[in-house]
Amino acid sequence: MGRFVKATDSLMAYLSKTGAREVPAQTRCRIETGKMPNAMMQIAPEQGAFLQVLAKLTGAKRYVEIGTFTGYSALSVALAMPADGRIVCLDVSKEFTDKARGYWDEAGVAGKIDLRLGPGLDALDKMIAAGEGPFDLAFIDADKTNYDGYYERVLKLLRPGGLVALDNMLWSGAVADPKETDADTVALRALNSKIQADTRVDMALATVGDGVMLAVKR
Repeated sequence: MGRFVKATDSLMAYLSKTGAREVPAQTRCRIETGKMPNAMMQIAPEQGAFLQVLAKLTGAKRYVEIGTFTGYSALSVALAMPADGRIVCLDVSKEFTDKARGYWDEAGVAGKIDLRLGPGLDALDKMIAAGEGPFDLAFIDADKTNYDGYYERVLKLLRPGGLVALDNMLWSGAVADPKETDADTVALRALNSKIQADTRVDMALATVGDGVMLAVKR
């Protein structure tokens, strides 16, 4: 038996239909974002559901994400968190996150979310310096060449037993092709190897979406 299921168009359509439960605001976010030129930056609905299950399993009340786009990931986690849950979203785009605010308002979760605009590394450094946290759950889905920096800073903000999930870690298979040497692929390939060898965490690279690396802080 093969290790992976072949991602046919019909299977992907089936997965989109049955792999997640969405509230209306999530559906609208997904459909409207899917019409945008940058639609490939949006996570799949089953990834949103995956994050929700992770939030439930970790009992997350504090969540930080780097890379919010139009808000689907933050919305998914916010829906899974208790009423006193708190989210910090870091992004550089007011244009995209203004759309996110609309979906958060529609779903009634905007009060849980603290959106901060600006470079992610700078924002994380300020959070560390201010003693923010500890966080239970983190999601990294931003510029790939800075992933290592985001990972290192998030580890400082997580509690022991806290979980960080990193998106796009298979990069459409490019990480497995040594002929692919662009900066993004090289950065992701190096970080996969680093996390595999990192004794500070327990890890698994899951074939969810475009590959989600999971690392639990020891």
